[in-house]
Amino acid sequence: MTSRPPSRGFTLLELLVVISIIALATVGVGFALRDSGDTQLQREGERLAALLESARVQSRTSGVAVRWQGGPQGFRFDGLPQGAQLPTQWLDAATGVRGPAVLWLGPEPLIGAQQVVIVSSAYPQRAVRVATDGLRPFAAQGLQ
Repeated sequence: MTSRPPSRGFTLLELLVVISIIALATVGVGFALRDSGDTQLQREGERLAALLESARVQSRTSGVAVRWQGGPQGFRFDGLPQGAQLPTQWLDAATGVRGPAVLWLGPEPLIGAQQVVIVSSAYPQRAVRVATDGLRPFAAQGLQ
């Protein structure tokens, strides 16, 4: 009698188990990396805070008051020095402002406390407030 050498390799069941584990891990990573509405709106708020600070600095250096006005399609800066350009669109088209949205950004080093609340039509239950107390820089804070 001749004996058969033991078979080498994996069974179909073992391969299916490994593929299933890899698929579940991939799905878990995908959900972990997905950009949620909070993250997206927070990013918009941080970007707006940086733009407002930039306009505030330009207002101080030029000695001319700069006014920021927000709306559903975007925002604009009035009074920027000649040649100075800042973005006028939201990163996400669903982003807009809640309530009246006019901010005065200088030219004095101290301005009054101001805030604007940005919202997203894609995530109506979330909002981010971009505010300053007049002394500190603008900062984005999430709201519930």
